[in-house]
Amino acid sequence: MNTTEPIELALDLGETTPTMSLSATQYTLLQHEHALQRMMPKAAEQGAGIVVGAPFNSGALLGGEHFDYAEIPALSAQKIKALRAVAACHGVSLKAAALQSSTAHPAITAVIPGSSRPERVTEDLQVLKEEIPAAFWAELRQKQLNSSLAPLPQH
Repeated sequence: MNTTEPIELALDLGETTPTMSLSATQYTLLQHEHALQRMMPKAAEQGAGIVVGAPFNSGALLGGEHFDYAEIPALSAQKIKALRAVAACHGVSLKAAALQSSTAHPAITAVIPGSSRPERVTEDLQVLKEEIPAAFWAELRQKQLNSSLAPLPQH
């Protein structure tokens, strides 16, 4: 799903609820506030897994030209610029931060980065293990670039 609402509705079903849902672009470093309001808490409460798809928001976080399969909105472009600045200040790979933040919530069971080449799979696995300083996450929160409700990656 490219929005959280269908997953939320499915989780609200009384007799039959999903055990796993794919949520594309909705729980990312760039965009996660809406998912944290209902979808993620419901999934965690019910033990329903969330698979994060497109954790780089269609490549926008990594310098691509698209955000959620369309042109990058000005507000998102500003936030990406701010995220890049904080990452550069701390010597953090934005790819590592994006993948690690998209896997930090207890409801997340998997992430589909959408690698365009086979060698990217190895790279993705490596950045998941990259050590990111706590000061990076603290600065993101201080600058309101990361929700205080979002669980932080643990190493």
